[in-house]
Amino acid sequence: MDCTKTLRLRIKDKHAKVLAAMAREVNQVWNFCNETSHRAIRERYQWLSGYDLQKLTNGFSKCDGVHIGSPTVQQVCEDYAKARKQFKKAKLRWRVSNPKSSKYSLGWIPFKARALQYKAGQIAFAGQRFSLWDSYGLADYELRAGSFSQDSRGRWYLNVVVKVQPKTSTATAAVGIDLGLKEAAVASTGERIEGRFYRKLECQLGIAQRAKKKKRARAIHAKIANQRKDLLHKFSSALVKNNAAIFVGDVESSQLVKTKMAKSTLDAGWASLKTMLEYKSHQAGVVFEVVNENYTTQTCSCCGSIPASSPKGRAGLRIREWTCSDCGAVHDRDVNAARNILARGLARLAEGTPHEDGGGAQAPRIPVTHDGE
Repeated sequence: MDCTKTLRLRIKDKHAKVLAAMAREVNQVWNFCNETSHRAIRERYQWLSGYDLQKLTNGFSKCDGVHIGSPTVQQVCEDYAKARKQFKKAKLRWRVSNPKSSKYSLGWIPFKARALQYKAGQIAFAGQRFSLWDSYGLADYELRAGSFSQDSRGRWYLNVVVKVQPKTSTATAAVGIDLGLKEAAVASTGERIEGRFYRKLECQLGIAQRAKKKKRARAIHAKIANQRKDLLHKFSSALVKNNAAIFVGDVESSQLVKTKMAKSTLDAGWASLKTMLEYKSHQAGVVFEVVNENYTTQTCSCCGSIPASSPKGRAGLRIREWTCSDCGAVHDRDVNAARNILARGLARLAEGTPHEDGGGAQAPRIPVTHDGE
């Protein structure tokens, strides 16, 4: 079975002006689709499809001074129609091309499959050649659809989908993962990653913002995002490589972003970790499930009871280690919760509970060992 993945490569800065001009033209097409579609809904109660918008924008790429080709114009129309349907809105936000505006839209240039060619270390697109840092060896891949995108520091990247052969995992172990705030994720094996990426650089960021050093502030934000992404990638890759089944608690960040813990919740990157685990598990043939984590912190992973000594409520958030009053087992709070999540996941597989996507394949039994047993 063939799988796909998205590669992200840095475009050299000398091409920034050409890409910025193309991005402005993409914004013009997007705004035209936005206005035309909204007018059709308001006046004729008609929802224009991506095909309808493509007919209305036909010929734009042949205008004088326009760099983007017709495949890019068609892709913008398709993406606009898809986004409007996804968000269920008659009108979406305008794409602003003025970099001095507070509502400036970062550059984005989509393209279809076969619109991109890789030759001699350069990317050929829309009659232009762009040099990049090829850290993946693009010559070995079949390039598909993708986009050029700009980050907050003005750097441009190539995001392209490629076909890869899946590497089936030969591991036999299973692991449960408990998501948290002080530590973003704790595995049932004891592995953990910190979730305070923003907190470490919060002081430096505050100094830059008070001094109105916008470039420095953007650089710190990018550093925080890169550190978080790098650590999550390493953690998720190691889990997929060493396990045949991965189970994660069903905690949702949307429930906590409305509380005083919003900053720590967003800093932990739960959604990114789940996404990485899901697509990496799919490529490697590893079982990935999200299970109910209710009372996993309070339940003893050894005897299965909820003793009076277990941490409960907000006051229990300060308790990092506790002893079960029923069996005398000493638990690390997060590791105990991860082991309970693992037990629930394995029980779910043993019962043959179908996956959320409707698949009813029953997974094989996986032997599990805990540290110290």
